[in-house]
Amino acid sequence: MKKLLTVICTFLTVFLACPVGVWAAGNSEKTAAVPLWLCIPFAGLLLCVAVMPLVKGEWWESHQPIVVAFWIILMIIPFAVVYGAGKTAETVLECVINDYLTFIILLFGLFCVSGNITVEGDFAGSPRVNVGLLALGTLLSSCIGTTGASMLMVRPVIKMNSWRKRKGHIMIFFIFMVSNMGGCLTPIGDPPLLMGFMRGVPFFWSLHLFPVLIFNMVILLFVFYHLDMRSYKRDIADGRKPDISKPGTEFKIEGLHNIIFLVMIVVGVILSGMLPGMPAFQDAAGNVKGIHIFGEVTLSYPSIIEIILILAAAFLSFKTTDKKIRVRNHFTWGAIQEVAVLFIGIFITMQPALMLLKAVGPNLGITEPYQMFWATGALSSFLDNTPTYLVFLTTAGTLGFTSGIATTLGTVPVKLLSAISCGAVFMGANTYIGNAPNFMVKTLSDENGINMPSFFGYMGWSICFLVPVFIIDMLVFFL
Repeated sequence: MKKLLTVICTFLTVFLACPVGVWAAGNSEKTAAVPLWLCIPFAGLLLCVAVMPLVKGEWWESHQPIVVAFWIILMIIPFAVVYGAGKTAETVLECVINDYLTFIILLFGLFCVSGNITVEGDFAGSPRVNVGLLALGTLLSSCIGTTGASMLMVRPVIKMNSWRKRKGHIMIFFIFMVSNMGGCLTPIGDPPLLMGFMRGVPFFWSLHLFPVLIFNMVILLFVFYHLDMRSYKRDIADGRKPDISKPGTEFKIEGLHNIIFLVMIVVGVILSGMLPGMPAFQDAAGNVKGIHIFGEVTLSYPSIIEIILILAAAFLSFKTTDKKIRVRNHFTWGAIQEVAVLFIGIFITMQPALMLLKAVGPNLGITEPYQMFWATGALSSFLDNTPTYLVFLTTAGTLGFTSGIATTLGTVPVKLLSAISCGAVFMGANTYIGNAPNFMVKTLSDENGINMPSFFGYMGWSICFLVPVFIIDMLVFFL
């Protein structure tokens, strides 16, 4: 009980410490005050994402770009007053060029390539079949990334359950497991782990998290099976029946050659993590070479290589795949367009919140694994989990440990690194905006007539089913 009370205190420390005016950074130098009110546009945009679909659904769908632009302007103008036009331009460009651009191009590439692969068969969406699909997708996430696995698996899952009425819970657990937890085993799986790899964490170190992943998979799949069985029986009782005229063994994949293009995208992601550490891509000062944009903003050559590979994969995928496959997949551009519009606003407006976190994070007194797990996870639920991961990884590296994983940021004990990694990867599932594929899976589900919960409704599911699992994780692995 004492440990649980300490966890609650950790949460309060994280959120109440933010309004403090000036904090010492990790190198003990004073940082400029970050006014808390600069975070209002970020909070306002999140509130719109959560509330507007409920109160003005049709208006929100047609006016999203205007609303997003409004909150971006409302952040940029006050930010320029506080920090000056030059600093503002540099902050926004850094965000757009080095964060959002690679993020949206990766999503675009995976969306295009996965849309050209169709799974056909006579399997019907039963509880056992759905458990198998979720387990397969979860393990696949560490091989081709949570976004890649989500885009590859979401359409087959939707197709096989098209005959059912009650299926929103299937996509919710899909987001929990395939779009988030499954990415914890390799740096390919989720961007935070890629950032750790770039800072000295061994590539295969993340396999240490396999027991945690399997533990969580067993719990969640057990819960899911019983939830799905109850819904399945109610659908059957309502007279809904799948096509069981065939024995249920036919299975084929069309557009399978697109696996080559998925591999191209994965190679691009891996290279973006490996090339910056090579001397050929560094100048005399050790900085990564690239195209100078403005101030200290540079589009690095490794990022350019990644972008070229991803766009080439998307182009070749469309040129070499029969249009009929996309028709059978009900392929439209709506999902990627909505994600592109909303996340440009989220990426830009959350910059003051990230600055605040970077200033406050190293001084919160968070040193224990369970504290790192909850602090990293709680903030990764609403902020980008990659910079949140880096803040706490940097903090852990400055604590003076002498045994553990040697990184460029310092030596980090295995248990501490495990807690930070699991917090960042797992708790991205707590909200629709916690991880990139979450919102895309929701949008594709909506397009296919699946009744998905609202922003707060989804959080209700995560609080009921994920948070208890995270508490068990803490008690078993991080105390």
